[in-house]
Amino acid sequence: MTQSDEALAMETWLSQPHGGPEGSVTPPLFQTSLFTFDDFASFEARMAGHSDRALYTRVQNPTVAAFETAMARLEGGAAAVGFASGMGAISSTLFALLKPGDRVACVEHVYPDAFRLFEQVLRPWGVEITYHAPRAFAENPELLDGVTLAYLESPNSSMMEVTDLGATAEHARRHGVLTVIDNSWATPVFQRPLEQGIDVVLHSASKYISGHSDTVAGVVISSDEIIAKLRGLTLPLFGAKLAPFEAWLLVRGLRTLPARMREHQRTADIFVDRLSSRSEVAKVRSPGPNSVPGLTGRSGLMSVEFTDAVDIPRFADALKHFRLGVSWGGFESLVVPAAITLKQAGPKNSAQHFGVPERLVRLSLGLEDVEDLWRDIERALDTATA
Repeated sequence: MTQSDEALAMETWLSQPHGGPEGSVTPPLFQTSLFTFDDFASFEARMAGHSDRALYTRVQNPTVAAFETAMARLEGGAAAVGFASGMGAISSTLFALLKPGDRVACVEHVYPDAFRLFEQVLRPWGVEITYHAPRAFAENPELLDGVTLAYLESPNSSMMEVTDLGATAEHARRHGVLTVIDNSWATPVFQRPLEQGIDVVLHSASKYISGHSDTVAGVVISSDEIIAKLRGLTLPLFGAKLAPFEAWLLVRGLRTLPARMREHQRTADIFVDRLSSRSEVAKVRSPGPNSVPGLTGRSGLMSVEFTDAVDIPRFADALKHFRLGVSWGGFESLVVPAAITLKQAGPKNSAQHFGVPERLVRLSLGLEDVEDLWRDIERALDTATA
C-alpha cells in the first residue's frame, strides 16, 4: 500500500479498483482448488516456504487475499485471514491462542454460539471461563489477574451493553492478557478496536461486511505474528477456509459498507427517538455515538423491552416488513423475540440467557424506507395491545 493510499478516506479507498486485470474495476474470481507450477524449482521453492505463490485454496487464494487485504486496511491491522463463517473465525482464533489450563474472561451475554463453544468445547478441553459485565473490564482492573485472554463484544449480544475498549486494553497489557473482540455490530466504519489497543478483531462477515444476506463468512484481523499463527495452525488443519466466490461477494459488499452503515444509523436514530416515546416500550437498547470512547456511530441492530401491555407473539405475527429470522446486518429488516431464543434447550443455554428480559425483542433495521418500517411497527403495536 502506498502512502497516498493510507491517507485516503475509507469511502474513496473502497471505491478504487484493486488488482483487476485489463482495467477491471473488480478483482477476478479465482474459482479453483489448486494452482500449478511451470517447473520443478518454483514448485520446490513454494513447498519449502521460500515463495508465497498460491498453492491450494484451502490455505491461499488470490480472491480471498483481496478481501483479507481490504479488511486489514479497514481495521488498521497488519494482516487478516478469512474463514468460512464467523464461528470458523472465532474457534480458529481461540484454539490458536489458548491451551488447556488457560483462563478466559468473557463478556456476559456473548453471541450464543460463542457461548456454546466456550461451555461445550473449551471448558471440557481444560480452559477455564468466567463471565463479566462489559463495564467491569474497564472498571475492575484486577478482573484480568491470572487471565490468558479477554473475549469481548461491544456492544454485547441482546443486552447491547458497551465496553471502554481503551481502558480495557490498558489493563490487559499490564496483566499480559491478549484481547479479542467481535466487532461485527459496529464494523470498522463506527469502531476500530485495534487503534484503541485491542490485539485481535474478528467479524461475522455474514452480517454488515457482506450486507446482502447471501454470504456466510468470517475474518480475523491482527498483527503479522498472530495472523501467521492462525495461517500456520488452525486455518489449514481445521479447514474452515473462506471460499473464493464468497470472498468475491464480500469485496463487492465492502464497496458500499460506509454508505450502508450511515443509512442503517439514520433509520436507527429515528427508531430510538420514536420507540422511546411509546408507552408500550420500557427501554430501548441501542448504544449511540460516544457512549464509550472510540464508538462513533450506531448500527441498525437494537433491542427493545416492551411492557406487559404488548402481546409479543401477536406483535411479531402482525409485522409485514420485519420478518422473523436469525442473523442480521443485511438489507432486510428482521425481528427476534427473546421469548423464542430463551426456549433453546439445554442447561448451558439457560446460563447464557440469565438476566435477559423475556419481553425483549431484537430488531435488525434494514435498508427499507424508514417511514414504511415505522408504520409496520405502529400497526403491529396497535394489534398487539388491542
